[in-house]
Amino acid sequence: MLTALAANGPFRHTISLPRRRDRLHVMPTSTGYEIASAPSYDWDGRKRGSTPFSILQHTIAGRGNLHYERRRYTIGPGDTMLVTIPHAHRYWVEQGESWSFFWIAMCGQEALRLHRAILAAAGPVFRLRPETIDTLAAISIGLADGGLAAGKASGLAYHATMALHDDLMARHESAPDAGGHLAIGRVTSHIRRHLDQDLEVPALADIAGMSRAHFSRTFRTVAGVAPSEFVMRERMQLAARLLVNGQLSIKAIASTCGFADPNYFAKAFRRTFAISPSEFRTTGMYAARSAGA
Repeated sequence: MLTALAANGPFRHTISLPRRRDRLHVMPTSTGYEIASAPSYDWDGRKRGSTPFSILQHTIAGRGNLHYERRRYTIGPGDTMLVTIPHAHRYWVEQGESWSFFWIAMCGQEALRLHRAILAAAGPVFRLRPETIDTLAAISIGLADGGLAAGKASGLAYHATMALHDDLMARHESAPDAGGHLAIGRVTSHIRRHLDQDLEVPALADIAGMSRAHFSRTFRTVAGVAPSEFVMRERMQLAARLLVNGQLSIKAIASTCGFADPNYFAKAFRRTFAISPSEFRTTGMYAARSAGA
């Protein structure tokens, strides 16, 4: 399927579906095959709007670069990249190089939930089994055919997400816990359930059953970021969802996300998304209505 996808040359297909009253929780927004060979191919995850979505991108040939949470990755043939937006990352092609890949972009609450779980377990760059890559390539081809009903398109996007999830999560859940994955998994689950509470590193280390120093090293190895950065990222993602939902005041959202001071919440939010919570709420709700979400 990967060969078939590349055989017809580059393409880009935006998936526009009729507005629906019910919200489908996994929806594709675009797919395509591209050969990027100019420095103009340069994406900043903080400058792609406020509507949350994710991009799954598999490299066929050449190489690209990803800067993700203070770490740089070189992405070569056979590597797959997953990022969510909005988020502080950047990916690009260096001068004189090329990057050949196919991608599937998705939105929806369940898609983002599963993709964030994958990112927490496997990071933004990973290797998939050949059969998983073929499945994703076939789904990209199916989505590009056009004329799909919303339910069919949603089903294909969900199939892509679960193929990714089953491939990566099965390996992480069944692997020996020499690196502390299970302990860190307990901590990340605790963090997501208690974002409104104090989440200091010593208390999180106790949950993992580790000393503070060992916990901090292990957490960074497993999750790719320091515990405090992970907590802030989860709080900001929750805040973004609540702002678009529109049911709580900004002060209430600050409290729900663990900020006693709404002014500090506003500053932290602006550092993450480059706009204020009130601006995000306005643009995010408008985008959701425009998309029929």
